[in-house]
Amino acid sequence: MKILRPCLVLTAALLFLCCVAYPALVTAVAHLAFPHQAEGSLVTEGGRVRGSSLIGQTFEHPEQHPEYFWGRPSAASVDSATGVTYSSGSNYGPLHPALRDEVTARVAALRATGVQGPIPVDLVTKSASGLDPHISPAAAEVQVERVARARHLPDDAVRALVSAHTLRSTFGLLGEPRVNVLELNLDLDARAAGTAVR
Repeated sequence: MKILRPCLVLTAALLFLCCVAYPALVTAVAHLAFPHQAEGSLVTEGGRVRGSSLIGQTFEHPEQHPEYFWGRPSAASVDSATGVTYSSGSNYGPLHPALRDEVTARVAALRATGVQGPIPVDLVTKSASGLDPHISPAAAEVQVERVARARHLPDDAVRALVSAHTLRSTFGLLGEPRVNVLELNLDLDARAAGTAVR
């Protein structure tokens, strides 16, 4: 008991400290300092949650939605029973035939919408996480004409929205400029309906 009692007390103390006190403190600080981020960076429209600005959302058949900007293709899997999305990558090497076939099909789909010239790589390849919420400004630019045509808007009006949703590099050094696809698409819908997105 001389050895067992201190071990049990120490284990209980560490369990409380590491599994209760510390997580509770971090959660409380996060909710006080960064309430929006602590709640999952949720994007709402008309009081309804439409998604998170941190998680990309893709269309099962993007060609059926020409009025929206298409995000980066995803290898993430969805549990059919719960609807939960699990982060995953395709793990295809650069010479894998399936990767070549997927890229070829995506290029063909983009060409069918009228895209000319080079196609940005992030529109035809899957990300490592499968959940990227952003595309490059170049990937948004090649879609401007299609979206403007589908929504009967001037190209410049759609391009201005893309610019408004383009995030610059942090401190001008970290990361690349990027466009949040969910927020951009919701803003397009909101402007058409006259509602607010936040």
